[in-house]
Amino acid sequence: MSQSPNRAFSTAPMMEWSDSHCRQFWRTLSKEAVLYTEMVTTGALVHGDRQRFLAYGEEEHPIALQVGGSKADELAQCAKFAEQWGYDEINLNVGCPSDRVQNNMIGACLMGHPQLVADGIKAMQDACDIDVTIKHRIGIDDQDSYPELVNFVKTVAKTGCKTFIVHARKAILQGLSPKENREIPPLKYDWIQQLKADFPDLEIILNGGLTQHSVMQEQMQTLDGVMVGREAYHNPYILADVDQLYYGADKPKISRHDAVKNFMPYIEEQLAKDVYLSHISRHILGIFHGQPGARQFRRYISENAHKRGSGIEVIEKALSLVPTEAEVEARRQERLAKIEAEKS
Repeated sequence: MSQSPNRAFSTAPMMEWSDSHCRQFWRTLSKEAVLYTEMVTTGALVHGDRQRFLAYGEEEHPIALQVGGSKADELAQCAKFAEQWGYDEINLNVGCPSDRVQNNMIGACLMGHPQLVADGIKAMQDACDIDVTIKHRIGIDDQDSYPELVNFVKTVAKTGCKTFIVHARKAILQGLSPKENREIPPLKYDWIQQLKADFPDLEIILNGGLTQHSVMQEQMQTLDGVMVGREAYHNPYILADVDQLYYGADKPKISRHDAVKNFMPYIEEQLAKDVYLSHISRHILGIFHGQPGARQFRRYISENAHKRGSGIEVIEKALSLVPTEAEVEARRQERLAKIEAEKS
């Protein structure tokens, strides 16, 4: 069995967001966080272009492949692919609530079929030597009691699966969109804490609504890890504290400007492969979230990155529109000095 990644902090699998370009940018901010791919269906891997779906950069380790499916034989094949391609982990999606995946018995609807999930997990384990993990909800529709959640976890845990990443909301499969399912059902962090108390030997990781390190650190007092989704995408600088807070790294926190500058060689490398700038630059738009100049940065990239022939100069120009932290502090000191002078 290969060495397990340290899942104290991880980024969530997010369709159309957490692609390889995005993960490469996140690596400028955290070297230690476990990065999850977008969900890939078993059918896409068994019958489709595996190079397209499985390729990633070595810098992205530790990296986990998330798959969606329910047929044990296909899940086993995908587990083999994950190991062959060098992934550190393969994760089964039992949380996505979209209609498209329901129709194919993928995602959250599988919470109503715990033995089917267990059979899939067992097939994956038998097919590879990397960690096989699961990401799921706390319930679906009217199957939303705590005892039903316990039964689901107990059934899957009998396979030897040790890592359960739990989105602390139920999924409402009829009547709510995927977006609404990420926001409307109430978060029940206390259920996840109880789950850890009831299954102390399992690795229990909390997902859902996490935006502040203070909240995550509080949850980490009893849980084994946290997984952050939308906040890591819209406000990626949250990752700049991860290595120090969750992995004990003794290094200075990278600045926002340096994170973008460190990403530029990768951008240039991709441009040389005829990748459109906008396919890469969309992932860095939130780096100055809440900072002076953030709007100008986003606007300049959004207005120019899609143009034919756009190159690294677009990023350089956008970066020049944002004052550095030292410049912001100097201006603050100037204002304070002016106020003091006016007082006297």
